[in-house]
Amino acid sequence: MTVAIPSFNQARYLRAALDSVLDQGVPMEIFVADGGSTDGSADIIHDYATHLTGWRSHPDGGQAAAINECIAKGRAPYVCWLNSDDLLLPGGLRRLVQELETAAAAPAAYGRARNLDEHSGKESAVWVEPFSERRLALRCIVSQPATLIRRSAWEALGGVNEDLRMTMDYDLWWRLYRRFGPLRFVDAFVAVNREHDATKTRLYRRRHYREAMDVVRRHHGAVPLKWWLAQPYAVWYRSLFR
Repeated sequence: MTVAIPSFNQARYLRAALDSVLDQGVPMEIFVADGGSTDGSADIIHDYATHLTGWRSHPDGGQAAAINECIAKGRAPYVCWLNSDDLLLPGGLRRLVQELETAAAAPAAYGRARNLDEHSGKESAVWVEPFSERRLALRCIVSQPATLIRRSAWEALGGVNEDLRMTMDYDLWWRLYRRFGPLRFVDAFVAVNREHDATKTRLYRRRHYREAMDVVRRHHGAVPLKWWLAQPYAVWYRSLFR
């Protein structure tokens, strides 16, 4: 499989992310796209260079462009990306590969993910559900680090939308579904999503929420009332207590 790791000034987390990928125990080609970090990330990547299929460190067009760049360099039949502040759990990718090998019609498989809050140190389950268009229109029910995609489906769609900055994953789940049918749910924990003050979802709550609503409107045809009712809490209230 092809694993893309986009990163920018994430030296604090980068080693753990790389180790979690290397510990999967399955054949893979790993590409790291660093956006010109100034925090020592390039030195860390260099330490892992012999385990990587390719890497670079220079300014780029952003996260989505970096993901597309990395995956385009690979040839493996399954693809995914792991943000450098997230983690894969042992055996996670193997479990998703097994699912895709038995579900020939599914464009992607996704499992459950744990949410790790750095402030409290507490873990909780990310909100993940079996696939349903109705539920996907209410919220993103697919956790990105816990997802594996067929390369054939990825290439047919042209990868993630580089015009999006916050919700390229949510948009991708919709596009995969519209083109190929439901994504396959795996009821097993396969990844860890970190919550910290430098995540885009915390820094840019309003933009994230607006982009997500646009994604729903574009792919579902209308934005369910839930989005409007939840907006004050999701954007303004939570920003006060992040």
